[in-house]
Amino acid sequence: MQHVSTQARLSALAVAVIGVLAVGGAAASGFQLRETSTKAGGRAYAGTTVATNDTAVVAGNPAAMVNNDSVVIQAGVGVVDLKAQFTGGGVTALGTPLTGNDGGNPGSRKLVPSLGVIVPMKGALEGLTLGASLTAPFGSGTEYQKGWVGRYNATETSMKTADLTLSAAVQITPAFSAGVGLVYERAQVTLGKDLPLGVMLAGGLQNPALAATPDGNVSVEGSDNGFGWVAGMQFRPSDKFALGYSHRSEIKHDFNGDATFTMPQQFKAMQPGFAAMAGNPAAPLTAAQRQQLMVLGRGFVNTQGRARFVTPTIDTVSVMVGIGERVKLYGEAQRTGWSSLQNVNIDFANPYQPVSHEDFRWKDTMFYSIGADFALSDAFTLRAGVGYDESPTNNVDRTPRLPDNNRNLYSLGMSWQATPNLSVDASFTHVAIKNSTTNLPINPNPPYSRYTSLKGDFSGRANVLGLGATYKF
Repeated sequence: MQHVSTQARLSALAVAVIGVLAVGGAAASGFQLRETSTKAGGRAYAGTTVATNDTAVVAGNPAAMVNNDSVVIQAGVGVVDLKAQFTGGGVTALGTPLTGNDGGNPGSRKLVPSLGVIVPMKGALEGLTLGASLTAPFGSGTEYQKGWVGRYNATETSMKTADLTLSAAVQITPAFSAGVGLVYERAQVTLGKDLPLGVMLAGGLQNPALAATPDGNVSVEGSDNGFGWVAGMQFRPSDKFALGYSHRSEIKHDFNGDATFTMPQQFKAMQPGFAAMAGNPAAPLTAAQRQQLMVLGRGFVNTQGRARFVTPTIDTVSVMVGIGERVKLYGEAQRTGWSSLQNVNIDFANPYQPVSHEDFRWKDTMFYSIGADFALSDAFTLRAGVGYDESPTNNVDRTPRLPDNNRNLYSLGMSWQATPNLSVDASFTHVAIKNSTTNLPINPNPPYSRYTSLKGDFSGRANVLGLGATYKF
């Protein structure tokens, strides 16, 4: 969360990185994105740490950059089409049923671009390979129709990231290589929800006449820059076998930005009276009532906010086995340390605005996939793969901001060697997401300040189309 004046002073490099900011979150659970490689997408993202002729290894496993004996430039884009639907409802703290629509389709069509280059060094530096890539490893986005039944939990959620990774790899022995990379990450976040002012006023002030007060809305936007690293190794004794491992570090983000409160005139007209009553020592109020009135009178105005978020560690193991001259089989297992996300607190600069708190209580997850490359000829290669991705969420704290669940991936892909130097890649992945349940109870006490419940089921599915091109010099 960063002010416009600060953003204007970003370096030219940061501005370039923002150009690939992406929001998605369909092919992977949580808000992880896998659409960094069109070729890997064709085999359900198996074999990412042992890939050849694929610049995604710059960020995925730098050690595998040595698989290239010439300069490689690659560009790609993933088109993520996510569809979801909610069925359910809730009640207010006053005991009245929530009104509103089902939110429509909170997903949408998003683009996830990627760009990379690998440069094997020659002469005295032979055995050293350098690489750079622009990727979007994390992202999520949901936006519900205005007036939906869960609007007091979420109306809009957007997380966008862009990573610039600079990597180096060394061929230590003919069969073993190691690599390391520095990761610069730019992240932007938007969180929005409606405020049930009528319920807050009627219940908190014991005045049923205020129950008809229209809703308000709060939107928090911010950005931050962070640094991390990636390291890996590869064992490739022959063209028929390869084993790779990589570790990506967590990246800490301290978001600073703006909180915008859009409040109805009816409520704003009442605020001076609330503040005056709270400040009147002669008013027959308890300490709790006086504090609540001060929040109502002096809070809910535009201010700044701060929040900390840590991206998870990622450990990946891949294997490749060649069968004959035209078939390669791939396998992958990946552990993502989502347990780093237990809750998110937004602290506001306005001392009268209570902390905004959301529980996640996510757990670490595993991803598994198998896939294959089938070389039909020197010009055409077909790919296929299946995968399974665990969700970090649970049925108690699952939020409509990210109604995630376990998913199966089914992928197809192809490459066409158009010229000796240029290849064109395409992939398609269908993501079948298991139906998920949310059951958020009423809890008006700080820091939750949840005046309505939400109970129901989410269903969803996604399709991911990948297109890319690779040029070798």
